[in-house]
Amino acid sequence: MESKGKKILIADDEPDILEILQYNLTKEGYDVITAKDGDEAIVKAKIVRPDLIILDIMMPKKNGVEVCEILRSQPSFKETLILFLTALSDEGSHVRGLEMGADDYVTKPISPKVLLSRVNALFRRVNKEPEDKILKVENLTIDPAKFEVTVEGKDVTLAKKEFELLYLLASRPGRVFLRNEILNQVWGNEVIVGDRTIDVHIRKIRQKLGLDCITTVKGVGYKFNL
Repeated sequence: MESKGKKILIADDEPDILEILQYNLTKEGYDVITAKDGDEAIVKAKIVRPDLIILDIMMPKKNGVEVCEILRSQPSFKETLILFLTALSDEGSHVRGLEMGADDYVTKPISPKVLLSRVNALFRRVNKEPEDKILKVENLTIDPAKFEVTVEGKDVTLAKKEFELLYLLASRPGRVFLRNEILNQVWGNEVIVGDRTIDVHIRKIRQKLGLDCITTVKGVGYKFNL
């Protein structure tokens, strides 16, 4: 069962939402901790070390994207699952959240049933047997067990989805991965993201690696070439 022993931190400045989500997630068997703003979320995350953090994007003190960015910059939160709650319907807000390292998002008004489904789906993906094969291509090394990427021996920090996307492409050099294939394998078919999300992550990977290693196959997808 996904909920067994799993800790979830929920940060939202609306007491009613906190109460509803805490009730439903606790009923499902999760250990739930709450925070009412971004600063409190960061403090409690460092103390509790949750398996999943649910962040409202529009919060006082620090918004959800800022909290995500701060936590993702720390090695101990590289693999922590992060899900955004947002009342913003524009694609840009969703892409920005995913770009900062979020694993999924749910729009308000929130359906507890939908949220539970997404939370359980995230934990199912994490609980799958991980790949443990270290990939080495010229001066690039990708270690999935340690979640580390090095270029010429120097560490490169990638967000969780950036890492998974790079590992997928680099696992089959020269093979063209279709956009739908990338979405399903990296984000899962239960997470709704668009083509622009892939483009943003590819751009970030290229910038961080400083390598011309991912080729765009126009109208089709991407392939890894180094």
